[in-house]
Amino acid sequence: MTNPIHLIQTILYVNDQEVSCRFYQKIFRREADLHVPGMTEFNLAPHCKIGLMPNKGIANLLGKHIPHPTLGTGIPRCELYLHVEDIELEFDNAVKCGATLISPILERNWGDRACYFSDPDGHIIAFAEKNHF
Repeated sequence: MTNPIHLIQTILYVNDQEVSCRFYQKIFRREADLHVPGMTEFNLAPHCKIGLMPNKGIANLLGKHIPHPTLGTGIPRCELYLHVEDIELEFDNAVKCGATLISPILERNWGDRACYFSDPDGHIIAFAEKNHF
């Protein structure tokens, strides 16, 4: 059986698309692959995209079927767990980008070294690499 899923795209709801776009361009050290009113996208790996959509955009799409996304701004609503080649490089870059440090690089009991930050909207960003012991 073939996998019916061709692409995983995680979309973060953000307060200010421009602020978040600039933040993630610095974090990812690259320009957005798509940046139009209402959506910013970063192609991070084969079959993996991260999108940024303004809170008002998703509120317009889903209307009264959900609470307005701004009610959750600042409350961690998701985590981007990014496996990287050089965790120290990513840690230093995140600090320089103004990401809010949640937890430094530590050995985790699931076999990764990981650190945690939050973005301007409170979404959690983790950088991780496999322990080599």
